[in-house]
Amino acid sequence: QVQLAESGGGLVQAGDSLRLSCAASGGTFSDYTVGWFRQAPGKERKFVATISGSSRSFFYDESVRGRFTISRDNAKNTVDLQLNSLKAEDTAVYYCAASRMASMITASSSDYEYWGQGTQVTVSS
Repeated sequence: QVQLAESGGGLVQAGDSLRLSCAASGGTFSDYTVGWFRQAPGKERKFVATISGSSRSFFYDESVRGRFTISRDNAKNTVDLQLNSLKAEDTAVYYCAASRMASMITASSSDYEYWGQGTQVTVSS
């Protein structure tokens, strides 16, 4: 079983950048696909980006494509999410999640068995 912990959130201005990190412990990290999701106040949790265990496959929601970049370092057991050109509508709690389907990427939250506690990103306009 893998445990996940997010870090790197904060308060920034529109147009700024942030780098979120998801640190994993327990299990073999490369056995898991890792995704990032976000939940804005009063809204449902939504998919942001995902990366397969080998990093060969990745996928972004259209709302962040071209602005966010997901990457992973299996030697360090981390998955990062680089957030560039931030907008007010990116304000949310960001969660990382792990799925045992290491070779498949998925945008469905129900496919992810393990979740972190989240990190707050606030973008002021």
